[in-house]
Amino acid sequence: MKEISDIVNCEFIGNAEHKVTGINEIHMVEKGDIVFVDHPKYYDKALNSAATTIIINKTVDPPEGKGLILSDNPFDVFNKLTLHFSNKQRWENNESPKISSSSKIAPGVIIGNNVEIGDDCLIHPNVVIYDNVKIGVGVEIHANTVLGSHAFYYKKEDDKYTKMHSCGSLVIEDHVEIGSGCTIDKGVSGATRIGKGTKIDNSVHVGHDSYIGKGCLIAAQVGIAGCVVVDDGATLWGQVGIRSDVRIGKGTVILAQSGITKNLKDHTTYFGSPADESREKLKELVYLKKIPALIEELKSLKEKLNED
Repeated sequence: MKEISDIVNCEFIGNAEHKVTGINEIHMVEKGDIVFVDHPKYYDKALNSAATTIIINKTVDPPEGKGLILSDNPFDVFNKLTLHFSNKQRWENNESPKISSSSKIAPGVIIGNNVEIGDDCLIHPNVVIYDNVKIGVGVEIHANTVLGSHAFYYKKEDDKYTKMHSCGSLVIEDHVEIGSGCTIDKGVSGATRIGKGTKIDNSVHVGHDSYIGKGCLIAAQVGIAGCVVVDDGATLWGQVGIRSDVRIGKGTVILAQSGITKNLKDHTTYFGSPADESREKLKELVYLKKIPALIEELKSLKEKLNED
């Protein structure tokens, strides 16, 4: 912890030899990680999380076994650390990627640093693969898709947006197929993951640190925000939108153009915006269609009562 505090020029509370073994944001922290918190609403969550070192803008007694690094601006300090240990994306003088000899890479594909591509993959023209992407066996990526782009993560301060540096990764497991024109962001500090056997249509976006389970089916123009969990076997039909930090249940089906704002149960079909169980939502639509006729009926009844 002393070494970390020297890098960012901050004071610390706790044992100088306290070990810091990873960098993660609050959604992804594990034992040994360092995390930041800069809002009173989240102090307890950070202090009681799995993280064992917390960058914080308040002087408090650290929980047992944990250390604190003090700063008026924890966001900037966290950013400084991630940049120290993980460089910004660069395309010149890249290290050679590890690509299986049985995989086929089409013309126009651009590959960054620390990229691995397993056996029997097919990468179509003009795919862009950023740093820290691992692709499994038998994966097919269609043209113009971007893998491992930076997280959409900003802090607004004094009418200015400061970007969080993305130092995480993207893992695409075996036998995944990803359509044309998709964008899948790497994690801010952890991993975005696409599970084994999942199939993704064209023009789909998956945000940072999201987890798509095994055997999922995702149709065109679906938008998945950051830190979303889509459990195994879920089906998302066209133009579904999912807000951040929600969980989609195992085997759940979401019908087209639905908006998801809350956790969804396993093996249930949902529809609407905000979405609800499809049968209930469809009943609501039927009732809504009846409203004009009911209004006319009430008007007629009122006129009749006035005449009487």
